[in-house]
Amino acid sequence: MQQTAQNSSEQQGVAQQAASEYLTFTLGSESYGIDILKVQEIRGYDCVTRIANTPPFIKGVINLRGVIVPIVDLRIKFNVGEATYHEFTVVIIINVLGKVVGIVVDGVSDVVALPRESIKPAPELGASLDTRYITGLGTLNDQMLILVDIEKLIGSDELQIVDSAADNSQSEVVNQ
Repeated sequence: MQQTAQNSSEQQGVAQQAASEYLTFTLGSESYGIDILKVQEIRGYDCVTRIANTPPFIKGVINLRGVIVPIVDLRIKFNVGEATYHEFTVVIIINVLGKVVGIVVDGVSDVVALPRESIKPAPELGASLDTRYITGLGTLNDQMLILVDIEKLIGSDELQIVDSAADNSQSEVVNQ
């Protein structure tokens, strides 16, 4: 009996290595996924404090239990439709590269486990389309998921302004 339990736990370990879990969300009519291990929490969209001279996709910052969190609207960043804010708009709080950042999405769908064989590499679409943030395309029940490398996105040069926006806001709070 003990041998059977050990074999069962080994099989589960192999299955876990063969599949990765993703939090799926929608932007416009498309479904996206990010590594679930990067997600800290999911919240409704609240009012943000705007920071002057930031790009349009950086909506501002919020104070999340004493931590100043920059809010990035992925709908604007990825240019997928009109960014409207209502009771169903969701902010996914992520923790990547030692930073806490909120990303605004249209809605959160589910957590799914994708086997490695169902993930295909991102297509090369030429210089006109930036695919460096896409780790691959996953298929689940005839649905295509665009898998986003959230670390590359948040760590990119254009989003380094997130650091300065949060730092400026933090120093304003401390100086008051």
